[in-house]
Amino acid sequence: MIYRNDHYGPIDRFCAKHPRFGISNLAMYIAIGQAAVGILSLFPGFSLLGVWLMFSRTAILHGEVWRLITFVFVPNDNNPFYLLLGCYVIFWTGQMLEREWGTAKFSLFYLGGVLWSILGGMLLGTIDIYYIHLSFFLVIATMYSEMQVLFMFVLPIKMKWLALLDVALILLNAVEYGPVVILLALPSFVNYFIFTWPFWSMKLGFVRRQADPQVINFKRAKRQAEKKARETGGYMHKCAVCGITDEDDPGMEFRYCSKCDGYYCYCANHINNHIHIRND
Repeated sequence: MIYRNDHYGPIDRFCAKHPRFGISNLAMYIAIGQAAVGILSLFPGFSLLGVWLMFSRTAILHGEVWRLITFVFVPNDNNPFYLLLGCYVIFWTGQMLEREWGTAKFSLFYLGGVLWSILGGMLLGTIDIYYIHLSFFLVIATMYSEMQVLFMFVLPIKMKWLALLDVALILLNAVEYGPVVILLALPSFVNYFIFTWPFWSMKLGFVRRQADPQVINFKRAKRQAEKKARETGGYMHKCAVCGITDEDDPGMEFRYCSKCDGYYCYCANHINNHIHIRND
């Protein structure tokens, strides 16, 4: 189902008025920066590189203000395997989120996460960059909760279960290491809820969904598809790209695209990865 997002608030209005705001492929640059710092730190002459770039409240107050920016390039783990895996996840989730939201909104989301983290870091004395990049995945899992990914490149699992697992691990760490874990994660979660509040406000019933006029047509198309499926005993939805149907995969999520001319249906893998069909 596709709904208007005109009522979503100042963030979307700002991005609509300033489409050139932000840095295109920002997640790619962050991932490359972390990979470079992590790999260089393995060499003797650069072993302290991460220390020079990491967030330090004391050093910042003594004039080392570059740390307010460079801390985003310091990886959590310099083990080559976990370093590359972490950079890949940052790149994959960031690129996916930028395609979904656009460069302006994604850049604003990342900037907000960094600023909230800096505020928290100045109060707590430290920052954990992991939570900023975890928020990428949490937003995607919120929008596409039923989408399946390969956990550790092997086990298929839905995004919502991975997101719940991440939150559960944070709570377990809080039990083991104390409430400081929650305080470190809090800035990124605040930023997450600010940018996903339209979803949660509708989910919790605070805001009534405002349907686009096209939604009424999509509902009509859905009713017609359901009627045809009952009459023929066949599928109800079919992806216009790969041809998969709800009969082939009953668990697959299908959506109509509001940017295509006509009522074209796409599976979860292609709703944000297809060429829009135009009649002109």
